[in-house]
Amino acid sequence: MEDSSAAVPAARPASAGELPVRPGEDPWTPQEVAEARQGLTDDAQRLRAEIAASEDSLAGLMRDSGDGAGDDEADTGSKNITREHELALAANAREMLYQTEKALDRLAAGTYGTCEVCGKPIGKARMQAFPRATLCVEDKQRQERRL
Repeated sequence: MEDSSAAVPAARPASAGELPVRPGEDPWTPQEVAEARQGLTDDAQRLRAEIAASEDSLAGLMRDSGDGAGDDEADTGSKNITREHELALAANAREMLYQTEKALDRLAAGTYGTCEVCGKPIGKARMQAFPRATLCVEDKQRQERRL
């Protein structure tokens, strides 16, 4: 029978000094954590607005395209390119929103700044430069070499 005292404690919001840092880095301050959280929250709001605008634009493009009667090949091609561009923008914004919400979840759970592959600290400087980072530099380089 397993010892229940060895169970991993439930995640709880970490205080500023508890977020992981690499050796030689200063611990996260409450202000830095608040700035990271606010920046991610602002990004999520902006991305939601971009997605809504893109969906409205797509709805308009679909409505205006009709059956294409009277359009020459250039008009049809231009409309298709515009529609594909809007679809790509919306997909990109959705992916960025997903990553942003995931970062906010990690921040709330106290795992923000921990590499998802090796479990080591990603590094405070990297997290401040790229707040959605999920991999340390070493694991990110390994991933990119495999692609």
